[in-house]
Amino acid sequence: MKLCGHRGVAALAPENTLAGLRAAHRLGLEWVEIDVQLSQDDEVVVIHDQTVNRCSNGRGQVRELAWPELARLDAGGWFGPAFAGEPIPRLADYLALARQLDIRVNVELKVFPGDDAARLSRRVSEVVNEQQTPAGALLFSSFEPACLAHLQPLAPAIARGLLVERLPRDWHAQLQRLGCTALHCNHKYLTQSQAKAIKAAGFSLHCYTVNEVARMHTLADWGVDMIFTDDPRGYS
Repeated sequence: MKLCGHRGVAALAPENTLAGLRAAHRLGLEWVEIDVQLSQDDEVVVIHDQTVNRCSNGRGQVRELAWPELARLDAGGWFGPAFAGEPIPRLADYLALARQLDIRVNVELKVFPGDDAARLSRRVSEVVNEQQTPAGALLFSSFEPACLAHLQPLAPAIARGLLVERLPRDWHAQLQRLGCTALHCNHKYLTQSQAKAIKAAGFSLHCYTVNEVARMHTLADWGVDMIFTDDPRGYS
């Protein structure tokens, strides 16, 4: 079972920052997961929340701030003084460093009410193409099926995973319709029989966000392929 650093390595560095990516590299992680959305001027930025309030010294919705405004914010000081001045990265910057460090990236596309899923998908695919990121070094995921549907023709070589909280009854039909190779679910609601069914159907199974070592081992025994964790140091 693979370990994927959640939002970089959220327990050890400010989430969704280049500092988190470097921390993942120091730990020897093969994968990290990040969140992306669009700024007011269509820049693909790496940030989880709809607003910058929690993880920076700024205020306001990401989609209402232009990239020059976002680039000036301190996205590290809230986590600790050692990270003061750490910027919010663009997806292009993140992918460039990930390639240097030989780390694969799960890019989660965040869609909030009123957002344009098609626009976000198009811009993400453009950034990936500009960076010439190898298809095997990326995985797209989203809770918004429309994003995965739009990405299908835009970036057909890059694997896609459907994000769900609880396993829906029509999970198999959804994965087939969207051309997904993986299902990402909240480990708290996953049962062993569900895990076996997903694997038997030929899909990869990824679970978030697992921070208890005993649970990690249980999920590995169930055949889970990858888990997202804030702190991978205890698992071996």
